[in-house]
Amino acid sequence: MKFKINNRFKSISGCLLAIGLFFATPSFAVQDSVATATDSVAAPVVDSTTAPVDTLAGAAISATDSTSVAAGATTVAAKKVEEEKTVDPQVYKNLVYYILLFLIVCTIIAIILKVISVYELTKKMNGKYNPLSNNTLQAILLFVFLVVFLAFVYYSFKVWGSWAWRDAVTEHGKQIDTMFIVTTVITTFVLVATHILLLTFPYLYRMRANKRAYYYPHNNTIEKIWTIVPSIVLTVLVLFGFFAWRNITNIPEELRNSALQVEVMGEQFMWSVRYPGADGKIGNRNYKMTTSSNPYGIDFNDKSAWDDIQAQDIVLPVNKSVRFHIISKDILHSFYIPDFRVQINAVPGMTNYFQFTPTMTTQEMRDKMDDPKYDFVLLCAKICGEAHYNMQKKVVVVTEEEYKVWLSQQNKYFNEDLQKEFSSSTKEIELNTASLN
Repeated sequence: MKFKINNRFKSISGCLLAIGLFFATPSFAVQDSVATATDSVAAPVVDSTTAPVDTLAGAAISATDSTSVAAGATTVAAKKVEEEKTVDPQVYKNLVYYILLFLIVCTIIAIILKVISVYELTKKMNGKYNPLSNNTLQAILLFVFLVVFLAFVYYSFKVWGSWAWRDAVTEHGKQIDTMFIVTTVITTFVLVATHILLLTFPYLYRMRANKRAYYYPHNNTIEKIWTIVPSIVLTVLVLFGFFAWRNITNIPEELRNSALQVEVMGEQFMWSVRYPGADGKIGNRNYKMTTSSNPYGIDFNDKSAWDDIQAQDIVLPVNKSVRFHIISKDILHSFYIPDFRVQINAVPGMTNYFQFTPTMTTQEMRDKMDDPKYDFVLLCAKICGEAHYNMQKKVVVVTEEEYKVWLSQQNKYFNEDLQKEFSSSTKEIELNTASLN
């Protein structure tokens, strides 16, 4: 009996070696070309120093100033282009190294597979080959994978669960946390049960000698179970979320008016914050009044806007209801504070609202986390452009007394320059559209 395995292996190894040499060759070629180019550039410099004085003088007299400037600019540009096109040879060396490493791994795998093929062929020649032995081996491997998988599921909950999960620091956040935990428990149970059945059945029902498969075409009871049960569970989860969201967003009018009003405007790529003044009302805003001195577009014809306060950070008093007016200046953004369980879109042309009550100060959270630098942060949850990552603003929760002190130290939007500009205008600005607020 002739063996053709070695010939196949030789052909595969030859192809891999040829591919490796093919990718390795360009690195030496690039180095030689770079060296040649360097010599060719250096040569004219040496020759130019030895040129006759008369020749150089004649060339200088015949050339105009504009031509000299243009030629110099062209030379500089050509040198810059040449420098940009030059690639460090180490890049090619690294590329060849990883390609050869990949080919070596492929070769090792091919050798292992060939050894297994030779082993099976030897057993066939000796009459000891069992075609069903692989079924048991594969079933055992799947069961081992099941054990490892369940171990990692437990590890992810035990270790990474505490790292990724923090209790909400708002009143409504407790409802969201409860809904999240219930959903996680249900989905984890389905995950574990499904994988146990999926990876143990190959062992229990593997093909064996003198074993016949049972033909089981249909069962109405099983069909009803796996259709009705998931439908009921999903319906309960959807209703749970619906009523939780309704309870969070449907605020009585008295609580809306008594809450601290804060307006946040998103734009590429920053958040702007506006607090009401002593009157407790946020002034109107109109996009047509947006100027370099009034980038927020505040309508100062509305006297309630005269005492509106601007702030660098969002500062909130603890245990006091806060109602955010969320707007956008340009495109779609998303108002997202993870620790507060707050997320709602900032849509151009309309105002969205989200009201909540923080229950923990920043200092208390730092003590709890044992991290003196920890801060709550406002993020944008919509990819709004290339500098989307810059849309961050620190959120600070303080006591009522600290909040009053901080508020008294902030500047107003209606500063002296805007007051002069507003008072010096002799005619009223005609507004063609209603205020966006």
